[in-house]
Amino acid sequence: MFKKILIANRGEIACRVIRTAKRLGIATVAVYSDADRDAMHVRMADEAVYIGASPSSQSYIVIDKILDAIRKTGADAVHPGYGFLSENAAFAEALEKEGIVFIGPPVGAIQAMGDKITSKKIAAEADVSTVPGHMGLIEDAEEAVRISTAIGYPVMIKASAGGGGKGMRIAWNDIEAREGFQSSKNEAKSSFGDDRIFIEKFVTEPRHIEIQVLGDKHGNTLYLGERECSIQRRNQKVIEEAPSPFLDEKTRRAMGEQAVALAKAVGYHSAGTVEFIVDGERNFYFLEMNTRLQVEHPVTELITGLDLVEQMIRVAAGEELAFSQKDVKLDGWAIESRLYAEDPYRNFLPSIGRLTRYRPPEEGRRDDGTVIRNDTGVFEGGEISMYYDPMIAKLCTWGPDRATAVEAMASALDDFEVEGIGHNLPFLSAVMQQRRFREGRLTTAYIAEEFTDGFQGVVPDEADARKLAAVAVAINQALQERASQISGTIGNHRRVVGHDWVASLGDRHFAVTAGASADGAFVRFADERAVTVATDWTPGRTLATFNIDNWPMGVKVDLVGTGIRLRWRGIDVIVRVRTPRVAELARLMPKKLPPDTSKMLLCPMPGVVTLIAVKEGDTVEAGQAIAVVEAMKMENILRAEKRATVKRVAIVAGASLAVDELIMEFE
Repeated sequence: MFKKILIANRGEIACRVIRTAKRLGIATVAVYSDADRDAMHVRMADEAVYIGASPSSQSYIVIDKILDAIRKTGADAVHPGYGFLSENAAFAEALEKEGIVFIGPPVGAIQAMGDKITSKKIAAEADVSTVPGHMGLIEDAEEAVRISTAIGYPVMIKASAGGGGKGMRIAWNDIEAREGFQSSKNEAKSSFGDDRIFIEKFVTEPRHIEIQVLGDKHGNTLYLGERECSIQRRNQKVIEEAPSPFLDEKTRRAMGEQAVALAKAVGYHSAGTVEFIVDGERNFYFLEMNTRLQVEHPVTELITGLDLVEQMIRVAAGEELAFSQKDVKLDGWAIESRLYAEDPYRNFLPSIGRLTRYRPPEEGRRDDGTVIRNDTGVFEGGEISMYYDPMIAKLCTWGPDRATAVEAMASALDDFEVEGIGHNLPFLSAVMQQRRFREGRLTTAYIAEEFTDGFQGVVPDEADARKLAAVAVAINQALQERASQISGTIGNHRRVVGHDWVASLGDRHFAVTAGASADGAFVRFADERAVTVATDWTPGRTLATFNIDNWPMGVKVDLVGTGIRLRWRGIDVIVRVRTPRVAELARLMPKKLPPDTSKMLLCPMPGVVTLIAVKEGDTVEAGQAIAVVEAMKMENILRAEKRATVKRVAIVAGASLAVDELIMEFE
């Protein structure tokens, strides 16, 4: 077994590998850039080596710097994690020349499967079902348009060396094919140092289902079930689960056997994933093979009881797999929610800054038998950088069945506190409540179909509005009782806490009668419906449990001016609890209108403006590309909302902007 492993990566996956290595008694080495000097993976490792400036092109993907770190520390093996150099054949070859073990597949498998064009040819030869497309290299945008037209729209434009949604675009017409080709090339070159592009047919109403494979150096290869990864935005997975709610045993076996056949065809060993697109009739088509560990591997671990990182390490050390295909049993159901530093209220645009609060739910097995797991690489007070992937954490839950796992996830998200940056936690909570998700009716177009106008938050129905009103009234009652105790008695007079209140949630108003109880409050609504609210909330607590008639709710609480901000299950509301007279007068107050920004183009995210496509005096048309902003390794094309004339361009290409900084004005 190895004595010391260097992890050629950062963030949560580096922390993940370190945890397993420590359990196996193996020393660990972290590498870090300027932006990661105080990162969690640096703190967790036994040793840490500085490798350069913040951009990954100057640090994490510079092979010579990784090799130098290996020489300095005497590591005898390297785990690449995912992304960066994990599927870089040149890196694996360089390690081999140095006599260092690469904890991953052989170079030939990386070369064959890392190139998506080659991999599809090999898959076809191995009798694996493949998607129609153009497997040759494409020289320019005009050739991309001709090929797309011949295949038939819609098409998927993809980086040959890509992964993680980088260098990938869907085109529905010639204009999108032309623009998508160039953006894909730019992203591919920036992220992977390889700008080769290919095009294939985009299967409509598809499910993205992948098979986890595992092989050793002794010819043993098997599959560990599947993962459903259909809920995606910008072609990047957001919610995954294992197994899939769609597959039957016959399809699972067929997909697994084809995945194993492909792995054997390239002499694969280690833990990898064969990805498929599956249509509504359970026809499946090979998409690509990721020879590395996948981001979503924890859900497979939760239903199989295996540690895939441990298996990778043992295989790399030359050990034979200790089990066979017949020993693989799928137990229960697991869900993974990827918590990203992306603002769902702003079309999931990246957010950067300091985590002023980061309090994940407690990990482990709960009293109801469910399991909570949270893989992360951040901590409270840490910074989310603009240089890397915006992932904050991967929250996972396990239950004996899908419904239980989903409900456990909903509760765990309620208990997860993140402040200081924009994040997608309310979006994840909202998905968990949707009937379509709970029924397992998923496709890769799920987000676009369910949130046609973008994510605007969850509007509470009447039942949920009543619950939140009762919570706010209980909080108000506690505050009033506390104020009464603090004020004490002056002469013969003591502050009296009233019983009649109006709780207002936007345009909803609930007249109630309330009073304190031993463990919270009782609340009676005007229609005579009454509830008891037991809670552990005290002033200053930002997360508390409220049991409404013994039904528990984990609610985030903030006192905002005269209001009480409550966040629960994707709902984010400010409730104002007033006396009846004050509530009556408040309804007469005029509403404050937001500032008019209709003639401005504001930067939608922190990032670097890489292109200004117009100049002052130009007339632009609706939908025309006018600027490009790069953030967290993704290009974002900004388009004109309507026909207008450019009055002023406020910045130049290359400028680093904060969110809502002015880019240009229109007449």
